[in-house]
Parts: sequence; C-alpha cells; structure tokens
Amino acid sequence: MMWTSSPLVANSSSDLSSNGTLPPCRDYRTTHQLHMVVYSLVLAAGLPLNALALWVFVRALRVHSVVSVYMCNLAASDLLFTLSLPLRLSYYSLHHWPFPDLLCQISGAIFQINMYGSCIFLMLINVDRFVAIVYPLRLRHLRRPRVARRVCLAVWALILVFAVPTARVHTPSLCSYRDLAVRLCFESFGDELWRGRLLPLVLLAEALGFLVPLGAVLASSGLVFWTLARPQATPSQRRRKTVRLLLANLLIFLLCFVPYNCTLAVYGLLRAQLVAASPEARGQVRGVLMVTVLLAGANCVLDPLVYYFSAEGFRNTLRGFHATRGHCPGATNGAREPLAGRPARPTHAPTQELLQLPKARKPLAQTPPDSAL
Repeated sequence: MMWTSSPLVANSSSDLSSNGTLPPCRDYRTTHQLHMVVYSLVLAAGLPLNALALWVFVRALRVHSVVSVYMCNLAASDLLFTLSLPLRLSYYSLHHWPFPDLLCQISGAIFQINMYGSCIFLMLINVDRFVAIVYPLRLRHLRRPRVARRVCLAVWALILVFAVPTARVHTPSLCSYRDLAVRLCFESFGDELWRGRLLPLVLLAEALGFLVPLGAVLASSGLVFWTLARPQATPSQRRRKTVRLLLANLLIFLLCFVPYNCTLAVYGLLRAQLVAASPEARGQVRGVLMVTVLLAGANCVLDPLVYYFSAEGFRNTLRGFHATRGHCPGATNGAREPLAGRPARPTHAPTQELLQLPKARKPLAQTPPDSAL
C-alpha cells in the first residue's frame, strides 16, 4: 500500500468519484524515500552555497564582468530551485499533495526552469570563453556586461514562456486509496496526456533547452582546447583556469543533464506508445528516470563548486571575507601592548582592490580582463 491512514489524507480526499472510476494509487514509497534523502541533502547544501554565491556576485564583485553576469544568473536559477524543495519534501513524506494545485504547478515549472536555464547559462559561459580565446578582437564588442545582461533577460523571458505550458501539465491528478481520492503531484501524467500535448512539449523543451546548449558546449570547448594546444599558444595561469572552467561545465552536463534528458525522451516515446514496449520495460525505464532526475537536481550543488575553483575573483572574495572576520582589531602582541602603534601594512590590499569598482572605463579596444577569472 502507498499511504498510511492519516487525518491529512482523509481531509484532503473527500471528493471520490461515486462511480469508482479513479485508478488505484500505486506504491511509490521506495522512490519517495530516495527522493526525500537526496533532496534533503541538496537543500541543506544548495541553499547556503547559492545564497552565498549570489551575495558575492551582487554585493562584492558587482557583476561587472561578462562571466560574472552569467554566473550570477546561474546562481539565481539554482537558488530558486532550492527554495522550492520544501514543497517536494512535504509531498514525498506524506505521499500525497496537501497544498493547493497552483503550488504543484509552480514547483514543477521551477524544476524545468532551473534545468534548462542552467543548461543555457553554462552554454553562455562556454561561448564567452570561446570568443575571448579564439576571436578576442573580432567579436570583442559582444563581450561587454551590458550585452551579457540583455542576453540573460532574453533567456529568462524564453524559459518563463515555456514554464507556462509546463505548469499547466503539472496539475495534480486523483487516484483512489481505501475509498478516498488522493491527489498526486509530479507523478500525475497519464497515457492520454503523454499521447496528447505532453510529448511535443517535452521534445521541444529538450531540443531548445538541452540539445542546442549541449552542442554549443561541446563545440566551443573543443575549439578552445584545440586553440590552446597549438604550439604557438603560450601557457598561462589564466588559460589553465579557463580549461578547468570548461571541463567543469562539461562534467556537469555529462553527469546531471545528459542522463536525465536522454531517459526522459525514451520514457516519453514509450508512454506515448510510439515505441512498443512491455509494461515491465516501461517500469524499468521509469525507475532509471527517477534516479536521473535526482542527478539533474544535484546541479545546483555542483555549480557553486565551479564558481569557487574556476573563478579567481570569487575565490579571493571569499578568502578576503574570511580573513576580515578572523581579524581582531583589539589584538595585542606578546608583551600585552596594543598593536595600534605599529605602522599599518596593507595585508589585504589585493582583496580590497578586487572589491572596488573600476575608476574609469577603458576604451573598447582595451577590454579589461574578467575579474571573475
């Protein structure tokens, strides 16, 4: 059985169909327990990491470089997803949806916004590195923060437009359990819905939000690696950091997004009965999908690690903040005398310079290096 008797189930299930046409509720307790554990870890780690990352980009770095603009929007997308996780955890703990239908629709749409938004923002980071290394002069007019902000606004507009039909298909469905009508969320897609509007929506979202970014990431990364591997290319620390950034983005795509989107496409074809398969085979594909969806959700924990290990400005800001908190103004020397009489030394001058806004803009031909890298 799927649920235990509880007042919440009884109170939320008073509209059972009199002719008994509701399908019986399936037992998803094992899947729900797995989702509870993983999403609890994602919430515990992703919420503080992305909140801190967003604070660093907005308040400290002032997002005045192209890469930091894209990373700031990526952190905002991840933070939005982590803020929606308490609703999912409540559903997986109760095994039914106790909230208004609108919250189920919003929560389902936010997952799609985060996944495809993350794919696009990671693609933009890769494309910016490609332009900076392969065509540093020819396309330098595209590598300005103002242009990057407008591109991010267009990306948000695109994913929000696709979020509307996604929210509509996430309307909770009913199933019967012990003569009660129970509402399901995130698992409410019947065969009729798959054969209707759901499969075209999934395939279109995957084409624009996954396949195009994946192709751009693979192509830009390959061209950057080929450019840096040429004999006339001079190795530098900044180029090594670029290679680490591109490799980290590739790892996130291959680990988080490729398994889920490939499995979702196969599962959609099976549910729409465009590919013949036995019920056992469909159940096995669904089991794989329930695991890969957790990998897709885990990207909001991996993205802050990319900021820290690949963006020098981000890392130096955190180190300077930690050093500032650890500094005690009333410290004394070994003779218990205050240190105020000693000449001040600019121990944190590099960090302070990093956090200051540039005093004057440089000409377009002298594009400043990205502070995030």
